[in-house]
Amino acid sequence: MLQGHQSWTFEKKPVIVSTGTVGGPFEAKGMLADDFDLFHKDLWLEQDSFEKAQRVLLEESITRAIEKAELQNEDIQFMFAGDLINQMTPSSFGSRTLGIPYFGLFGACSTSMEGLALAAFIINARGANNVVTAASSHNTATEKQFRYPTEYGGQKPPTAQWTVTASGAAVLSQKGIGPVVTSATIGKVIDMGMGDPFNMGGAMAPAAADTIEAHFRDLDIPTNHYDLIVTGDLGEIGLPVAHKILEESGIKIKKEKFKDCGLMIYREGQQVFAGASGPGCSASVTYGHLLNRMNRGELNRILVVATGALLSPLSFQQQETIPCIAHAVSIEAGGVVQ
Repeated sequence: MLQGHQSWTFEKKPVIVSTGTVGGPFEAKGMLADDFDLFHKDLWLEQDSFEKAQRVLLEESITRAIEKAELQNEDIQFMFAGDLINQMTPSSFGSRTLGIPYFGLFGACSTSMEGLALAAFIINARGANNVVTAASSHNTATEKQFRYPTEYGGQKPPTAQWTVTASGAAVLSQKGIGPVVTSATIGKVIDMGMGDPFNMGGAMAPAAADTIEAHFRDLDIPTNHYDLIVTGDLGEIGLPVAHKILEESGIKIKKEKFKDCGLMIYREGQQVFAGASGPGCSASVTYGHLLNRMNRGELNRILVVATGALLSPLSFQQQETIPCIAHAVSIEAGGVVQ
């Protein structure tokens, strides 16, 4: 299953049998609104804190995915989930509600593909029959922890990004109908010495490029192998930087086939600065929009490269730079896997 230095290939082709995507009111006005299963009318979700609201987002996306797979919680052997909030409490408390054996992950905004890679690994190794993986984020919960409460009204520079209020989940199984996971490349931590928390896209771009380069090297495939290569949340700043780094490394990817989830989810005119971010960004775009396109026959092979900035409020206060990472997972149009 190991191929090259940092990649896995999945001979058993784990099947994504179902997905669930839940968003907030701002996402309901976005470009990909038709690809969500459920929206909420406000950011509180009938809870008394934004962190508890994020827990509900996660629970609902996982519940929706399990229901669509016509399974029960008891049929799921393991759950992989993570988020940005202190000690991943929305994911951990959501696991408490769902009652599924739980792996908590922190990959920041790369968590969606970290979880998908690990879930596929376990299914491929016959370590489980069914696994669910999910990632979530909440705009105001994240703002409160990493920046300023929204009531403060602090001004942001154009390089800043807007944290998505959403959760995306997927159920992987040994058998079933749906897209299949064929490989994954696990990224290395890359730190180029950047310390500005309002320029995450620029900080994460080298990590995305490094993982993409490793993926093509390990699997020994041409750069035109995929119909689409999608990064997680590099935004307007990071995506062209990553593209330039890859070109300088001899990896030529057509711009029309190199996209970013953070630039896809919102409409032009929505005030999101340099684009969207958050673990829920790549999770909801992948498990909603991209897999819907695949199921319609518009895409055959995609590579999703979720990007994450592994900083914390504490590391920023200690004047640390921003270590970044990216994990890549390849998904192909499937059929029936028996």
